[in-house]
Amino acid sequence: MSDPGATWLDLPAGTGYGLDNLPYGVFSDASGRRRTGVAVGDAVLDLAAVTGDPLHGTGSLNAFLARGPRAWADLRERITGWLTDGALRARVQPHLLPRDRVRMHLPVEVADYVDFYSSRHHAENLGRMFRPDSEPLTPNWTHLPIGYHGRAGTVAVSGTPVVRPAGQRKAPADDAPTSGPSQRLDIEAEVGFVVGAGSELGTPVPIGAFADHVFGVCLVNDWSARDLQAWEYVPLGPFLGKSFLTSVSPWVVPLAALQAARVAPPARDVPLQPYLDDTGAEPWGLDLTLEVRLNGEVVSRPPFGGMYWTPAQQLAHLTANGASLRTGDLYASGTVSGPDRDQRGSLIELSWGGKEPLSLAEGTTRTFLADGDEVTITATAPGAGGGRIALGEVTGRVEPAR
Repeated sequence: MSDPGATWLDLPAGTGYGLDNLPYGVFSDASGRRRTGVAVGDAVLDLAAVTGDPLHGTGSLNAFLARGPRAWADLRERITGWLTDGALRARVQPHLLPRDRVRMHLPVEVADYVDFYSSRHHAENLGRMFRPDSEPLTPNWTHLPIGYHGRAGTVAVSGTPVVRPAGQRKAPADDAPTSGPSQRLDIEAEVGFVVGAGSELGTPVPIGAFADHVFGVCLVNDWSARDLQAWEYVPLGPFLGKSFLTSVSPWVVPLAALQAARVAPPARDVPLQPYLDDTGAEPWGLDLTLEVRLNGEVVSRPPFGGMYWTPAQQLAHLTANGASLRTGDLYASGTVSGPDRDQRGSLIELSWGGKEPLSLAEGTTRTFLADGDEVTITATAPGAGGGRIALGEVTGRVEPAR
């Protein structure tokens, strides 16, 4: 492969979108046509135009992702060659469009959506809040990656308005439930994993086959109505408190761009079942640093590297019963939280269930989100060239209930 540092492009200093990144997304310009692009510097490379391949003009990454790992690697190598070979500049440069002049869309047609619960710090924080007289972790937590099956149809691209959801809620002191707009609307800063290659029904995917099926990584905000969730989740788990919207970043960073970010996961408390045991395997912990902004102010920097369960273990567990994978499946890590207060990835933790309001620099406080609030989650990772690569951003503004 060509040297990713030697490019004829005039890349901005410190860009998170150098040739060691090359994330994929779906964009449109003034023509309105949706097609596949790759972010590089302040531009987007129009793959439909530069390759002439009609699958890049479908308005979704799914057709490309379905081709599998060899096709993913081949195209990445070709793109790197186009952007490093000066002889190809005249051919490629006309297809580099300013990113600030295009509109980004949902990158994949989401087939299924699963959300996990893999941050020990997040799980312990919620356990201490809601079960103060018991162990913070449930007995199964260190034995398997807990998750729930979400609603694929309400996964939307960054920038989609967050309409305050309504539903039933019942405070502990109330005699009966009421219904209406959520009063405890929250965020969950997460990392998502996009499945490219599917699997056969009835055949589990082993932990070592993670990179054979997962194409890349995006950012996720799993908006949560905590009051709806608290009333409805017993005994079957999250439903209306989660299903109204899940926002994702428009760029999907290939696993190939994250080799320098791979780290070993934390030590496990108990021996793992063989299908989850990654002892001696290549590690799939990822050294990602997330940043959460509320109305422009940084309120948290959650570290992903400390997540107890890796995405490879999550995929192995998701398919352990023989459930099949489909191109476009999305699964998320669950809220990312660290050991420190300024590393908590949700408002319920940052305000400790509403008992310790979060003070903002503008002079206001928050326990949960108010109408008009805007939340942006970004993340970076170590890149192959020694710098940092960007994972894009996922943003949403809260609108009143309808």
